[in-house]
Amino acid sequence: MEQENLTEIVTRIIFQLAVILLAAKVAGEVCLRYLRVPPVLGELAAGVAIGPFALGALQIGGVGPLFPVPHDALGDPFQAIPREIYVIGQMAAVVLLFAAGLETDLKQFLRFAGPATLVALGGVILPFTFGVVATVGMGFATSFVDPVALFMGAIMTATSVGITARVLADLGRLNSPEGTTVIAAAVLDDVVGILVLSMVVALATTGGVSAGALGLVAARAIGFWLGLTVVTFLASRWIFRFFMGFRVPGASLALALALALAAAALAEQAGLAMIIGAYSVGLALSGTPLRARIEESLMGLYHAIVPIFFVAMGMLVDLGAMQGALLFGVVLSLLAIVGKVVGSGGFALLGGFNRRGAWRIGLGMLPRGEVALIIAGIGLARDIISVQEFGVAIMMTLVTTVLAPVLLVPAFRGGRSGTRRAQPSDAGGQPASSGEHREGE
Repeated sequence: MEQENLTEIVTRIIFQLAVILLAAKVAGEVCLRYLRVPPVLGELAAGVAIGPFALGALQIGGVGPLFPVPHDALGDPFQAIPREIYVIGQMAAVVLLFAAGLETDLKQFLRFAGPATLVALGGVILPFTFGVVATVGMGFATSFVDPVALFMGAIMTATSVGITARVLADLGRLNSPEGTTVIAAAVLDDVVGILVLSMVVALATTGGVSAGALGLVAARAIGFWLGLTVVTFLASRWIFRFFMGFRVPGASLALALALALAAAALAEQAGLAMIIGAYSVGLALSGTPLRARIEESLMGLYHAIVPIFFVAMGMLVDLGAMQGALLFGVVLSLLAIVGKVVGSGGFALLGGFNRRGAWRIGLGMLPRGEVALIIAGIGLARDIISVQEFGVAIMMTLVTTVLAPVLLVPAFRGGRSGTRRAQPSDAGGQPASSGEHREGE
């Protein structure tokens, strides 16, 4: 078989992107107009439908399948979708979290840092315990220290910052007390999840892990995240002045995105998710005039590129991989829901929220999304978990990711306060500028 030349590759990728964007917007429109749910749900469903494990594998005339599955990629969804699409999707995730950080009220974020820490702890402890116990109880691991059980527990701790931010933005609640707490807690969850993942991988590969090695990983992850945010915040005024010194049209947006991409790459090098770096930069720059200057153009890019990320996440779903462990998948999915709602929501009650606010926060912490897929992919690649367990993780991720937007809409309906003492932002949820995130407005 002759290798594709560059022109054929470019043509194929451009056509695939055209189909992805069309499917995303059509599905998003159906969700927004007829189903009254956030468009992100339609984008995820569109990805499942057109992906390599569904319609994307069908022959189209003489063109062939739109998203063919390579023979050596069976059982590995990360190898099944085109690498170029996955890369563009990750860039879209960086844009998503940079925009979410830029739209976040920094004072509000700091104000709810304490409750967010409690919520993050609750969102890790209970789901991890549920994951380990369920894996052993269903016969997929031999003991509570079996790497398979620990890895399934680690997958349960994940919270998708990207999906949570998109849903809250679509609802216009990104800067509400609950929204701010959820985003901060989701970032903390990701940091803690990386520590748990590092421990499990070390245990699986070496048979043990020292407290010193784990402490080093923890210090590097937390230190980098805090350091990046603080340094960027302290330098934000100078960064803004530097950007304003350019006269080239669009320079501010391009330079801001360059900074976000650089921070994302550094975060990945430090062992954290790229999206944490992007969010940290956006959060640090949110208090500068840069936000107002680039907001309109950034939102244009946001609505064009971010759906690619969610479609790509949907394309990773292989429904066939869930067969053979369906009961385990159902049990784990139910425990994943209870773990976040009770764990994060219960700890939110200790942080000053009422039952309504705790319910919203628990639901906001529910979607596992790309974070769980990344952790599951690492486990599959390192032979810690099998294709069956990977399929179960996909099922749990799909259920929680789909369920969160559906439940969050009625949870925020009415705009009543979720805190024990009403906050100024409770009534409106967030400033009007953030409403530009909403589709169809």
